[in-house]
Amino acid sequence: MILIVDDDPSVTASLELLFKQGGYATHVESAPAAALAYLERETCDLVLQDMNFSRRTSGEEGLELLARIKALRPDLPVVLITAWGSISLAVAGMKAGASDFVTKPWTNQQLLQTVRTVLGLAESKVAPAGAAPPSREDLDARYDFGALVGRDPRLLRILDVVGRVSATDASVLVTGESGTGKELIAEAIHRNSRRHAGPFVKVNLGGISSTLFESEMFGHVRGAFTDASADRKGRFETADGGTIFLDEIGDLDAASQVKLLRVLQDRTYEVLGSSVKRTVDVRVVAATNRNLAERVERGAFREDLLYRINLIAVHLPPLRERRDDIPILAASHLQALAEIYRRDRLAITPAALRFLQGLSWPGNVRQLRQWIERTALVTPRELLDVEDFAATAAMERPEQPDPLPPVGSLTLDEIEKAMIEKSLRHHGGHLTRVAESLGLSRAALYRRLEKYGITV
Repeated sequence: MILIVDDDPSVTASLELLFKQGGYATHVESAPAAALAYLERETCDLVLQDMNFSRRTSGEEGLELLARIKALRPDLPVVLITAWGSISLAVAGMKAGASDFVTKPWTNQQLLQTVRTVLGLAESKVAPAGAAPPSREDLDARYDFGALVGRDPRLLRILDVVGRVSATDASVLVTGESGTGKELIAEAIHRNSRRHAGPFVKVNLGGISSTLFESEMFGHVRGAFTDASADRKGRFETADGGTIFLDEIGDLDAASQVKLLRVLQDRTYEVLGSSVKRTVDVRVVAATNRNLAERVERGAFREDLLYRINLIAVHLPPLRERRDDIPILAASHLQALAEIYRRDRLAITPAALRFLQGLSWPGNVRQLRQWIERTALVTPRELLDVEDFAATAAMERPEQPDPLPPVGSLTLDEIEKAMIEKSLRHHGGHLTRVAESLGLSRAALYRRLEKYGITV
């Protein structure tokens, strides 16, 4: 049952018809007091409420109604209806506990999709924070997690959330340090969704300039600009019917954020050079290694865009917080290397595994994989030991040997600092190459240069 709260009879009549055609029962109330009275005596699955009643247009009545609904029924999902020019009201509503919001004018497809998504999330309740996570075997029996390797309880809870929300169309924001596997999570969401047969389109927003943003994301027609010699599909059109993965969304400039918000809000866009509005049906998964809440406070990221992309938030822990997974990850990487390089007997000694578990891994799983591969490539033996991995750090510049001190005499920070200094010398201070060789983002490298007082 969907409770519709709106004082416009024409709106409620059209919504009743729409939901009836969509297979949902409805009940209509025209005033907040009547809606609350109904909820005190009846049950429903979702509330769809306007933000303004009578002749007041400030949205205060809608926020007050939302607060009273959440006080009465804390777990009841509420979807807000607001005008595009009042998005700030919707953001305030999301902070107050609303599940989602739709803007006027909406499309029937968009509204039905929002309702299905919110109801789907309500049905896929995740276990309480204190509860034991499901086993890896249970998760693998229910979902396809492919290359997501590990058994750490925090990872298992994340995979449980990912599996449950994949069946919905909810937008997901994946956060975590560089190299933690955000893209693998996005792929898992797509693979376990009803859109799995559709396209999965990856977009590195950090690599798209503001001048090319519209052309890249929405496409262009021939003659739209000087070099537009032919029509070109944009990323959203390519992803239609599937999932679009917006990586490094925290690096998006202000003008591009506005353009992205519009298409995520209305699921409509215009191809560059054309005035014809097109619709798109995509599931959005975004990722960033930045703290978007801090960027919102500094005015560098739009708050309304943040609420639009993180209906569900997934934060991946760094590898240093799931050290027990390192032997499992190492075994998985070795298996892949054995197939690639035809070295079936590749193995790592227990002492070397303990050594790897003791490192801080600023580049996380990506850095671990690169370390293992480099060590395997330069070590003629099939059994990789501590000295082999320590030598990997010291081999950045073999023409000027500068070996690390014995492993036992170093702290983890000293090992990390030595690795960075070696890489800087090898790459002649080229920070992009240094970051890539260490499996770090440039921002993470800058933080470590400052931490260790390394000047370039």
